[in-house]
Amino acid sequence: EKGRGESVWLAFFLCDVLRRFTELAERLDDYQFAAECKRTAARLRESIEANGWDGDWYRRAYFDDGTPLGSASNEECQIDSIAQSWSVLSGADDPQRARKAMESVEQRLVRWQSRIIQLFDPPFDKSAVEPGYIKGYIPGVRENGGQYTHGAIWTAMAFAELGETDKAWELFDLLNPIRHAADPDGVARYKIEPYVVAADIYSVPPNIGRGGWSWYTGSSGWMYRLIVETLLGLNLEVDQLHLTPRLPTSWPSLKIHYRHHNTFYHITVTRVASDIGAQLLLDGKAIEGSTIPLVDDGVEHRIDCDIHASTGY
Repeated sequence: EKGRGESVWLAFFLCDVLRRFTELAERLDDYQFAAECKRTAARLRESIEANGWDGDWYRRAYFDDGTPLGSASNEECQIDSIAQSWSVLSGADDPQRARKAMESVEQRLVRWQSRIIQLFDPPFDKSAVEPGYIKGYIPGVRENGGQYTHGAIWTAMAFAELGETDKAWELFDLLNPIRHAADPDGVARYKIEPYVVAADIYSVPPNIGRGGWSWYTGSSGWMYRLIVETLLGLNLEVDQLHLTPRLPTSWPSLKIHYRHHNTFYHITVTRVASDIGAQLLLDGKAIEGSTIPLVDDGVEHRIDCDIHASTGY
């Protein structure tokens, strides 16, 4: 309210923004700005580790008076998923702390039986703290302790970045809207369209599993990125395709037909034994690294990509 509060998760997010601007500034030979970004990110990381860790997870924020939010000491909102996910996604984390934080997310916020991933828990209801408009929602709805799908998708991405590939795919299965309406009971519980992504799913009785705001482009956009970029491992950068596939252990292979303007690239990803040399082939010729140069020549091309484990290329 008075502008003196601090957000831990946004500090992680800013570290990621600064890292990306550092790369951009260096490409443009603006080394002074790149150095400033690096210094600011380093100070932020030090501040996060000194002030943001709660013992088993990172706190979400601080109020104007210094009261923590997202702490075990809170009556409500003891743990928030976004700070933990972005501790991983930003790359600004202490690796041991980040892994412990994500373990806490799985224990406290992933509700496998209900098929939801809560934003935080417990929801706001009667405590004295005033976190803003989210407290205006009833407990378990939207940001107030329900599944806020934006944040839930970041949870799946973070587990994938930690190398927990099978778990990331299992979380995607929880997020997949069609799985919420797989039988008549599911349809009656979910109540909204099962072919689009819902912005939120309720987490408190009697409406556990009921979908909220549907046709929501923010969550659907992040879901697309989770599937295509994080799990299937297709990342486009101008005219280069970076391949970092993460296959669940139950999948021996994967085929993708990728169109670059008017040219098709037929990609086959195959899991191979650890003692076999992994290869990346473009039209039968070996390529170093994991990046395919794309050419719009109207000729169909074949890409063969081997992976040794489900954690990536």
